Amino acid sequence: MSSGHGSRLLDTFLEAVRIDSPTGEEAAFARWCVDRLAALGCEVRVDGTAGITGSDTGNVIAELAPTAEGSTVVFSAHLDTVEPGRGIVPVVEDGVVRSAGDTVLGSDDKAGVAAILETLEVLRESGRPHAPVRVLLTTGEEVGLLGASAIDAADCTGDVCLVLDAAGPVGGVVTGAPTHHTFAATFHGVAAHAGVQPEKGRSAIVMAARAIEAMPLGRLDGETTSNVGEIHGGGATNVVPATCALTGECRSIDARRVEEVRLRMDAALKAAANEGGGSVDVVWTKEYDGYRFADDDPALAIVVAGVRAAGFEPRLFVTGGGSDANQLLSKGLPSIALSCGMTDVHGTGETIAVADMEALVRVLLATLDRAVGS
Repeated sequence: MSSGHGSRLLDTFLEAVRIDSPTGEEAAFARWCVDRLAALGCEVRVDGTAGITGSDTGNVIAELAPTAEGSTVVFSAHLDTVEPGRGIVPVVEDGVVRSAGDTVLGSDDKAGVAAILETLEVLRESGRPHAPVRVLLTTGEEVGLLGASAIDAADCTGDVCLVLDAAGPVGGVVTGAPTHHTFAATFHGVAAHAGVQPEKGRSAIVMAARAIEAMPLGRLDGETTSNVGEIHGGGATNVVPATCALTGECRSIDARRVEEVRLRMDAALKAAANEGGGSVDVVWTKEYDGYRFADDDPALAIVVAGVRAAGFEPRLFVTGGGSDANQLLSKGLPSIALSCGMTDVHGTGETIAVADMEALVRVLLATLDRAVGS
């Protein structure tokens, strides 16, 4: 990519991060993306998921007509950013972009959006042949992959989808991600005066503590983790607490293993309530299904070839976190998350190098080249 293209890419990114789009308030940024995509020759629409995901807009879906036969490539990124993400002031120093310090930068995931737009700009001005291209820009990713979860499966067609939302140096290819379960539990005991008649009480906090002690927690193996994230209960030191609420999770690349851990955690909750003379209400939610690509998967082969053609040695790895790739895969779209060069995301120290964004565009273009005729 020439320095001219790099300058345009940087300008696009800086303009994007200056548009506030915290989760639930993505509409202004979505309109900006719609206008840019339409100007690049795409047919663009916004789907009907607004409100379903708690957003003020829907997912942006764009189609670029092919100029050659080949595999359909989908590019995906998300529109929302985490807080503090209002009034972002980007600063460029020595080829690295950061925020002025009071907010996140928003490279998660506006670096992905900018790379997609620049890739389409290069296609338009160069005339290089390409197979069908689809763009999916989702809402509500940061609070549970909501836009990708709500998107219609009919919009999730293609031979390979590149989800531009992984941290780390360009060249990283996520080949597996976990199935993720969360729980919300409320223990019910019996209140009593802690100083006068404590023996008449049944402490919900004690029940919760015993449940936590009995659970398998932390790093359970190379692909499996579990955690208790919140505990709330009681109200005064002289009252045996009648209620206590607990939230937690478990996740694993291995679907059978995560179900085994989920059942053990559930059993610990119920046994602790029973032993403590109380009860517990437990609600489990599957946040998303996991996946693992086989070494010979054709979608993975296209991506690996594209990364190599762009001048990088692919680094294949599994992750303990979820992304829109989990939801899009569950709808039948082979989706692979790529490292985009972003660092320290979700914090005010977030940065991305301009060179990494340029490298990401080279990967996208090389992947499109590999898809022609395939």
